[in-house]
Amino acid sequence: MTPAMREGVLAAPSRVRLSPFRSRTLQGLLFTAPLLGLFAAFVIYPMVFGLWYAADLDSYRGIFSDPVFQQTVVNTLWYVGVAVNVKLFLALLLSGMLDYRYRVVKILSALFLIPWAIPALPGILSFRWMLNSQWGIFNHLLTKFGLPSVPWLAQHDTAFGAVMIFHIWKYLPFWTIIFLAGRRAIPNELYEAAAIDGAGVLQNFMYVTFPLLRSLYLICTLLSMVFTLGDFTAMGRLEWGLATFAVAMPVTLVFIFVLMRWVKI
Repeated sequence: MTPAMREGVLAAPSRVRLSPFRSRTLQGLLFTAPLLGLFAAFVIYPMVFGLWYAADLDSYRGIFSDPVFQQTVVNTLWYVGVAVNVKLFLALLLSGMLDYRYRVVKILSALFLIPWAIPALPGILSFRWMLNSQWGIFNHLLTKFGLPSVPWLAQHDTAFGAVMIFHIWKYLPFWTIIFLAGRRAIPNELYEAAAIDGAGVLQNFMYVTFPLLRSLYLICTLLSMVFTLGDFTAMGRLEWGLATFAVAMPVTLVFIFVLMRWVKI
């Protein structure tokens, strides 16, 4: 028995040195190496490349003096300002209609989710077919009533309106379900107390429902703005026509310029 053990003190166990290849940290790095490589190639490198070009002030002068880029900035403001607010306002109203516990409402709720559930490309192709200036259903109805056909996707106002309508139609069910979940989280006792005080439907919405959904509405607005700014699907597919540059946004303008440069269209 050693002197340290006689005095009641146990010797500290010696540390076992692991091989570097058996370390959990190294194993984690090896497993995440493919993801880190993709992240560096598609996130870090473009950011560094953009910062490198950002040092050139002539690039900014050229971009902001370009009338096409100026039009895309205006389109972005209109697109985000109108599409986001109209979409969320309609979602807030429709969530109140779908809050009833009737069987018909449940069936309508399931059907209402179809635009959001289907892939975006079939919906875009359907819109392009309906808005076609030669055989589209809208121009067919106009000619039935003796009205001239309209080149919906070949002029700025109608093409831009079609993009916003498709965006609202596509993503309205998602935000409606979000607000519906928020409505059902409100205690019924608040509505019962408001009914005792003689509050009607409008008073319930103004003084009970909306104050409790205000924070959720603000968060959904911010998230919808972020999603809408990066919405390449609708702008990149539906706008492709004679009014492409007129209704383009920065997210699609870069794609168009790259496509025209490398594909030579």
